[in-house]
Amino acid sequence: MRRKRSVPNTIAVLVSLVVIFPVYWMFATALKHPGKILSATPEFIPWPLSLDNFRTALTHGPFLHYVRNSLLVSVSTVLIALVVALGASIALARFRFLGRRAFLVGLVLVQMVPGSAMVIPLYLMLRSVGAIDFVPGLIITYMTFVLPFTIWTLRGFVAGIPLELEEAAMVDGCGRFGAFWHIQLPLLAPGIVATSIFAFISAWDDYLFAYVFLKSQNNYTLPVWLVSFQTSDGIDNGATIAASAIFSLPVLIVFLLIQRRLVGGMTAGAVKG
Repeated sequence: MRRKRSVPNTIAVLVSLVVIFPVYWMFATALKHPGKILSATPEFIPWPLSLDNFRTALTHGPFLHYVRNSLLVSVSTVLIALVVALGASIALARFRFLGRRAFLVGLVLVQMVPGSAMVIPLYLMLRSVGAIDFVPGLIITYMTFVLPFTIWTLRGFVAGIPLELEEAAMVDGCGRFGAFWHIQLPLLAPGIVATSIFAFISAWDDYLFAYVFLKSQNNYTLPVWLVSFQTSDGIDNGATIAASAIFSLPVLIVFLLIQRRLVGGMTAGAVKG
């Protein structure tokens, strides 16, 4: 048994090293002295450690203001997507109505459309309603990509909950909302966590739509702030790599804290009909 597992375990370790090394290299480079950033000699363990690149990055523009904008956009996208997707997924899983199958097929097809193909149509739509350079407009844009995946995944979780549990709760005195609150919602927790993280990362990491749709610096999010390190005088490589490390740190921490529940949720909900 151990010999059978050694091969896949070795492959898993090698794949993990390949995936983790770029992240490690980013943080290691950010901790180098600014004069060693472009050194041709690889330095896998930087010493002495330097925080100069982080100081330069944190004092470049109103960093905290951009953090606030990114959090506002990301958290709003997650909350709105969850409220809408919960209702839609319960309707799709529990009720039979005309157009249900067509709606499900549409959810799959929409997810196949590349985001870059939607830039111009969405820009024209937002401009027609005066929502360019408007943070809520950016949130609505992210909803078009997050909602199909969220509804599809949560529908799998709802379908996996036996209907008899809800009926038993209603027989014991719970109303329909009580059955949802006390029975469905706790059982949907893994799916809610998985889809929330997906929605948060999608909104947090996006650069393309934020750069195209936001015009004033006051509305910029962190991905757009990262590009500001490139000026006509060149690129501050040390500050840029430190800013990238700061930008990715929240997502890494959240992922490490809940990665077991996230992977379990993604695999459990995506395959249930």
